[in-house]
Amino acid sequence: MDTPKVYLDVCSYNRPFDSQTQMRVRLETEAKLFIQSCIREKKYSMAWSYMLDSENGANPDEEKKSAIALWKGLADYYCPPSDDILKTGSSIMGLGVKAKDALHLACALSSGCDYFITTDDKLTNKTVSGIKIINPIDFVREMEA
Repeated sequence: MDTPKVYLDVCSYNRPFDSQTQMRVRLETEAKLFIQSCIREKKYSMAWSYMLDSENGANPDEEKKSAIALWKGLADYYCPPSDDILKTGSSIMGLGVKAKDALHLACALSSGCDYFITTDDKLTNKTVSGIKIINPIDFVREMEA
């Protein structure tokens, strides 16, 4: 198998900053940190997008914003805005996905990502042709099998 290409959404990047009192949050945090270590080691390829720039840029917490923004420098691909992204996003919205999430998914698809990693249950329950939407824990389980 070629190097898996991943797109992490904003909730995944924010997971380590969430309260770690719930076991699920702690496990998702550990899985996300493991994924990031694999990205650093080039076991996985990663895409970043203008949507991540936009959403992270709106974060009022400067520490979180700065820590997350560093990941842009490790991306193997950057997805800029385009009419195609908007069209694909609109199509994904037709599946019942919120606008921002649909645009993130459109960016991931445009970037040729194999996996869209999220901690959002509403998204992991959706099916979008061309990409696997997956929780960080399930992604690690799949990759490590």
